[in-house]
Amino acid sequence: MRILTLALLVLGLCRGQGTDECRPSALNIPGAQYPCVYPDHRATFRVVAPDAQKVQVKVGQAFDLVKGQDGVWTVTTTPLVVGFHYYSVVVDGVTVADPSTRTFFGSGWDNSGIEIPEGPDADYYLPKDVPHGQVSQRWYYSKVTGKWRRCYVYTPPDYETGKTRYPVLYLLHGWGENEQGWHTQGHADLILDNLIAEKKAKPMIIVMDNLNAAKPGEDARIFSARWLWPAPAPGSSAPRFGLANFTGATFTEMMLADLIPMIEKTYRVLPGREHRAMAGLSMGGMQTFLTTLANLDKFTYIGGFSGSTGGRGGPFDAKTSNNGVFADAEAFNKKVKVLFLGIGSMEGPNTRNFSEALTKAGIHNIYFESPGTAHEWLTWRRCLYDFAPRLWR
Repeated sequence: MRILTLALLVLGLCRGQGTDECRPSALNIPGAQYPCVYPDHRATFRVVAPDAQKVQVKVGQAFDLVKGQDGVWTVTTTPLVVGFHYYSVVVDGVTVADPSTRTFFGSGWDNSGIEIPEGPDADYYLPKDVPHGQVSQRWYYSKVTGKWRRCYVYTPPDYETGKTRYPVLYLLHGWGENEQGWHTQGHADLILDNLIAEKKAKPMIIVMDNLNAAKPGEDARIFSARWLWPAPAPGSSAPRFGLANFTGATFTEMMLADLIPMIEKTYRVLPGREHRAMAGLSMGGMQTFLTTLANLDKFTYIGGFSGSTGGRGGPFDAKTSNNGVFADAEAFNKKVKVLFLGIGSMEGPNTRNFSEALTKAGIHNIYFESPGTAHEWLTWRRCLYDFAPRLWR
């Protein structure tokens, strides 16, 4: 009953009138005025909760709302970084999603979302009057996991009416997200529609799968967002769940045995490594490197967006990292046409340092830095926008 009461109180977020200066977020449900966004990227939130003792909005950091005499709680945040942000409302210690916005699966649950506009010239991920591809759901049975799985598949414009076969990009989400992320938060379909229309990218199929995969008997909690890093210390009796226990081996096996064969049987696909790319963001980037670097006979294009190379511990050594895949630079460069390393400028120097170390070792790679962004969806949209035109050229 208390949760229901709080949910009804939070409904007050969609009441009231915004100002001409503070525009409703593009992710609000129809008619909802709050949250609204100012030109300087501040955002105002409202909660009608007359009996509450404390109300917060968590959007990156927590902001305390102030209660007015009418029982309406409000807050205007400091300027937020441009792009997409998950957020939640906390009323007297109970965390809920804001029903005045669409919900987006991230951090292991359905969060609210707010979009801080990037600017009038940044329309590469917005719908335009160009031919549009289609995004469909595809269910398939995985013999490796013993379960039915779902992926989202983008097919380019004219796929339905033509006979052309296309190369494939396998594109992964990050930790705590799922196969919907690149379509709903990342706008991968719109990015490709616009690039293809401008003849900046080759038409391609994009497969967006869920990187969480466990065999029968494996504890799937190692992939759950509720089991956080770090894992318990060695010798502890506590269960070791979380990223520390993540190897990616099951997903790789599942992808090679189940996903790729299903895609190449179901869609008009150009088979073979020359027509196959893989990329991912954050944990999906880590999975991408774990899968591709161990299977260079199956992939030619590799992209990591804020993602680890899969190397574990210690400084980078080209001769030993990832089982020595970088030891022979000439052989590696012949096999991999694009090795893309993307990062937000606010995420730190590790990716740039890794790129420089690869270059020093003779490994061809592309370093991309998204200006002014951190570990967030705008970084990854920009990465895809730069990465996709480099494929199959």
